[in-house]
Amino acid sequence: MKEFSFTEARQHFASILDEAKKEGIVCVKKRDGETFYIKPATPKTSPFDVKGVDLGISSSEIVDIIREGRERNYS
Repeated sequence: MKEFSFTEARQHFASILDEAKKEGIVCVKKRDGETFYIKPATPKTSPFDVKGVDLGISSSEIVDIIREGRERNYS
């Protein structure tokens, strides 16, 4: 993790953000001893945003399977 003074961070803020993106986290220290960590935020995604799975069957075959299940008598 790289450390930068507050003055460096203020003068080169865009490059500090680039460094945080590349390294994962950077440290900024003020003269009074306060320390701050800058890290990239993780993008928020929907829990319903899932990657598809190739089952090797066509959409018409899926529709046929669903139709058969709806027409089946379960009594």
